[in-house]
Amino acid sequence: MKYLFTSERLGFRTWQDSDLSDMHEISSNPVVMEFFPSTQNLQYVNDFIQRMKQQFQEKGYCYFAVERLDTGKMIGFIGLSEQHFESEFTPCIDIGWRIHPDHWNQGFATEGAKACLRYASEQLGISNVCAITPILNKKSARIMQKIGMEKIGTFQHPAFDDCPRLQEFVIYEIVLNGKNKKPS
Repeated sequence: MKYLFTSERLGFRTWQDSDLSDMHEISSNPVVMEFFPSTQNLQYVNDFIQRMKQQFQEKGYCYFAVERLDTGKMIGFIGLSEQHFESEFTPCIDIGWRIHPDHWNQGFATEGAKACLRYASEQLGISNVCAITPILNKKSARIMQKIGMEKIGTFQHPAFDDCPRLQEFVIYEIVLNGKNKKPS
């Protein structure tokens, strides 16, 4: 498998149908999904993979499937995706990650997010990237800080109206080189 780009320990690629089982294992794990309203079933994960494939074809980016270079094991996703929910800062290009807990606390999310920001700037000419997370998710917010993002505010996420515990989100932003390229 050839990668679109790599970091020191990670390879970033487009999605394959064979990723469904591994990604479902991650997205159905209650520990991984602590800051989401629920875990995700097989159909939801399949739909996600299909959306990411289509977005990559149309835009040249997505939440990329990520593999460890030393093992070739798919450990989750790290990448970029468009956000269009109703807010004062959307549409925007979001950076996000979801990694199997066996690979937590090893710097993979930070390393991978930095690689994705380089790809966004150098390969795609994107200069403004956001990241959001529930205020309760301190670990994700810490990664956002580590990759050079700045907190620009908080908001009530409309998709979390039925989950008051997670409804208040924080938004971070980073401005990269070049002109601002918002989603079209």
